[in-house]
Amino acid sequence: MTIKLKVWKQKNANSSGHLENYTVDHVSPDMSFLEMFDVLNEQLVQDNKEPIAFDHDCREGICGMCSMYINGQPHGPLKGVTTCQLHMRSFKDGDTIVVEPWRASAFPVIKDLVVDRTAMDRVIASGGFVSVNTGNAQDANNLPIGKDKADMAFAAAACIGCGACVAACKNASAMLFVSAKVSQLALLPQGQPEREVRALNMVAQMDSEGFGACTNTGACAAECPKEISLDNIARLNREFLGASISSQEL
Repeated sequence: MTIKLKVWKQKNANSSGHLENYTVDHVSPDMSFLEMFDVLNEQLVQDNKEPIAFDHDCREGICGMCSMYINGQPHGPLKGVTTCQLHMRSFKDGDTIVVEPWRASAFPVIKDLVVDRTAMDRVIASGGFVSVNTGNAQDANNLPIGKDKADMAFAAAACIGCGACVAACKNASAMLFVSAKVSQLALLPQGQPEREVRALNMVAQMDSEGFGACTNTGACAAECPKEISLDNIARLNREFLGASISSQEL
């Protein structure tokens, strides 16, 4: 296969960027999207040109660092997969593919396709944890948790914080990410002592980072590689409203 690429090139957050054209020959349909970029970068290095900067780590669909906006969709055209799990058989010989970084003011571009997502780390640090003694590993079976709640908590915990929800949202909202992190702890007994302050602090930090408001378009859940449910956003709204009322009563 021969693939034509239009890739966003940007030196840093303070410089203006632009799309550059590339052609990659002899692309195997079994290559992952990142492997195709590896081939392109090897070609650029051999030609004494600067390679394209992009994030990657596990390449197993676990870490979410492989964030690319591909033909207008976070992580590309397939549902429920990260960029590293997208293979070139999803495209045709001669296709032109436009690749850009996440677009959000809370995710400033570091270089090319790499963005700074530490805003999400700060949201987690504001309340996405438990500080109570939860015992040793063998104590887990001694905490009775209903299967329905355990399943919902596990599904929420599947969020990898890649930022696709932010990139997909027209408002650059992080509500799906924050709601997943709040939900996984709100559903479990270990998360109860800090349940109210967690919701208040994480929403306040999300707002201070410059993420947009949620208008319930559902684009976030549609593009999420881990298929996090919109039900979590409804749960976060309930958690936040309840915590707000409780704090005013004190």
